[in-house]
Amino acid sequence: MRRIMRQLQPMPSALLLASLGWLAGTSSSYGVQTETHEEKAANLKQQATGGLFQKWTFDQDQIHGLPDGFELGISNGEPSATWAVLASPNAPSPPKVVAGSSVCAQGCYQALLVKGLEYEYPDLSIRFHVPNGAGPGGLVLGARDAKNFYAAVVDPALGKVQLLRLSDGRETLLGQASATLKQVEWHSLRVQRNTIISKDFIEVYVDGTLLLSVEDQTLGLGQIGLVLVGKSAMFFDSFHAVPLFSHRPFSSPPAY
Repeated sequence: MRRIMRQLQPMPSALLLASLGWLAGTSSSYGVQTETHEEKAANLKQQATGGLFQKWTFDQDQIHGLPDGFELGISNGEPSATWAVLASPNAPSPPKVVAGSSVCAQGCYQALLVKGLEYEYPDLSIRFHVPNGAGPGGLVLGARDAKNFYAAVVDPALGKVQLLRLSDGRETLLGQASATLKQVEWHSLRVQRNTIISKDFIEVYVDGTLLLSVEDQTLGLGQIGLVLVGKSAMFFDSFHAVPLFSHRPFSSPPAY
């Protein structure tokens, strides 16, 4: 019996490349691309030194001192914020939290940065409590120093969440949305920086709801931490950090 063989013809390489080029060019970037693909690859290899998954509950730190492994960062010459570990039996992770208090002018950013840990594409989350409706404050990522970083900031008094970028101390508002906090004592803030087809997106969640998704590629590898803006006071607990992309394995290779 004669067998009829069918062959599928592959798409010509030139046509395939043209199709991919069209897909890559359908949207524009709101940020400024400052890194080449080679630099991005090199940065990914440097991120998350010391382990993939990081968690800070502050429960082993000394009362009234700075949490271990953190350092102060001030964006201008304003008086430094007060950061200290305090007892809080009602915290999400009792018995201790980090309390921040700032009395500087509006637009002053007071950061508490994690030392010796940098991410390109982090997934960060924190629990926060705002005494007497004070604020604003939140999370820092992509910090090169105290004057260059991204800040995801919740302002309970005004009912909004903002994503900002500081470049040489100059503030740029990248996105803003209304934020109605749940009727609970402790809230959650989560920030992710992801990349799709060479475009970087920063997404901000408040109390589990996605409120902001902004494209920006200005800043790359940097430190993470906590931040207060202007005259503010906040309590923080259960700080988690993990890289969304890493060249590090989850476990050691098998011995065979």
